[in-house]
Amino acid sequence: MSFDLPADVILPVRNVSVRLDPAPHPFGVANEEAIAQHWQRAVAANPALFNGEVALLSSLRMEEGDLIGRCHIVRYATFLYWRSLRPISGAGHAYTHAMLVSADNALVAIRMGPSTINAGLVYFAAGSFEPVDFRGGQADLEFNMHREVGEETGIDLSGVRHEDRYHLLSKTTGTVLFRRYFLDRPADELAEEIRRHVAAEDDPEIEGPVIIRDPNDMPDRLAAQMPGLIDWHFSTPREA
Repeated sequence: MSFDLPADVILPVRNVSVRLDPAPHPFGVANEEAIAQHWQRAVAANPALFNGEVALLSSLRMEEGDLIGRCHIVRYATFLYWRSLRPISGAGHAYTHAMLVSADNALVAIRMGPSTINAGLVYFAAGSFEPVDFRGGQADLEFNMHREVGEETGIDLSGVRHEDRYHLLSKTTGTVLFRRYFLDRPADELAEEIRRHVAAEDDPEIEGPVIIRDPNDMPDRLAAQMPGLIDWHFSTPREA
């Protein structure tokens, strides 16, 4: 099977090997005309969209605790068209979450800005894998997480203590790979730093920070993966 992952369950991951295939993605080749038409409609609705390059999976599976996948670089237009059809066989999406944990054990998430495709949704700072996120043909999860958190929140994760092991959660919307980062400042202080970063940006990707202090403290418009991750954090002790 191209995609063989248990759905809606959080699993530990021993190793991750997501390889970049230089060939065009079969989904993009087979749907060129439909992709172009869909993109025209999307840009008409949101002129801020940019047709950059992102990674789209053609396979993803677990083997004895290892996550193994293959992906291809596609234009954002192709990704958006896939997204309008998901879930479909032969194409999928994986992304990372650096789960920011404050010194007072709150989760620091973000709400996406109005010009983005996910306007108003709440999740941890993240983005699709881009060409810059690959090293030696393999997806570099840590680089992707640090890059996205820095771009969206201004927080530098270099040297921040984190769990060694990744976990994953697979849903119809995609597969998230995540681990917790333990910051040494309280949530309110981190939120203020993020607000300053957003205020200094000409075109910020996010509206602002969202602080989650317990599993009953669920904000509105959570992305599909978030309830499971929030419950997991507050019920799972930190790794030693």
